[in-house]
Amino acid sequence: MQFKYGLIVLFVALGWTVCCLGQIRQEASVSNLEQQSADHAGPLGGDQPPGERLPGSINGTVVDQSAAVVAGARVRLTGKDQSQAQESISGADGQFFFGNIPPGHFQLTITAAGFAAQTSSGVLHSGESYIVPKVALTVASNTSEVEVTLTRVELAEREIKVEEKQRVLGIVPNFYVSYLPDAVPLTPKQKFEIAWKTVIDPVTLVMVGATAGVEQAQDHFSEYGQGAQGYGKRFGADYADTVSGTFIGGAILPSLLKQDPRYFYKGTGSKRSRLMYAVANSFICKGDNGRWQPNYSNVMGSLAAGGISNFYYPSQDRDGAELTFENAALGLGATAVANVLQEFFIKKITPRVPKNNSAQP
Repeated sequence: MQFKYGLIVLFVALGWTVCCLGQIRQEASVSNLEQQSADHAGPLGGDQPPGERLPGSINGTVVDQSAAVVAGARVRLTGKDQSQAQESISGADGQFFFGNIPPGHFQLTITAAGFAAQTSSGVLHSGESYIVPKVALTVASNTSEVEVTLTRVELAEREIKVEEKQRVLGIVPNFYVSYLPDAVPLTPKQKFEIAWKTVIDPVTLVMVGATAGVEQAQDHFSEYGQGAQGYGKRFGADYADTVSGTFIGGAILPSLLKQDPRYFYKGTGSKRSRLMYAVANSFICKGDNGRWQPNYSNVMGSLAAGGISNFYYPSQDRDGAELTFENAALGLGATAVANVLQEFFIKKITPRVPKNNSAQP
């Protein structure tokens, strides 16, 4: 009997051991299957391996700060691989579209003429149609630097337009003064244009008329007589002086001798140096080559104008060479006085002068 019970206990123990071993093997098998499944699933897990992730699309609208659509904006799409960047142009409705885009992080760079560049980024998921929030472009604070090359003639013409607005007290023409130290030399045509605009300016005619009136009141050039006829003769003679002096000394000779007829404002240095500079400019001037040289145009122009005056002044006032040199000396002296006034006084009462006039010419 004891032997029978021993066998029963032995069989029970063996059965329990076999059961435990089978359960351990089953758990190990399940664990191996789960590991294999995880290995096949990859880092994203689930039933969708990376190789089967679906492409998506990206679209959006470009507007300005007033919410108006911006057509023609250039939209550049970049991802992790910069070499595969794509570009799209916004249409008339301001919209852009990118199709067949792999999932993942992306960045958009939007540029348009006159606007500052904008960027937008996001994450495109598998099979997603991503709508970018409206991209509002702002007006560029700094415009792109564009090099515009003007000819010397065009630059000089632009400077002349400024000089033609220079009027003492806003009335008296002050065309023959340059407040620019590096003014572009004038062409012969431009020298004649300034001379012509000077002699036909209404203020010039008024000043000539006033001079003729003073001469008539003082009975200067008495052979002209009095009354309207005498005044007309004096006016004609004075206007002839103005025209001949302006054209000969300010256009004809400067064109032939390649000299600049304008006075170049100095504005720096001691009062003494500025005074000497102003007076000397009756006898020296800038050449068209930018170098200082004897002012043959002014000196010879004064002599020529004085000589011509002998043809229309009364016979009793024609002193030949004496009158010629007298008028020439008066012309040079008047130029020196005018230059001194330009250097120290006239600029203060002349509006619309250029601001960059601090440097010495």
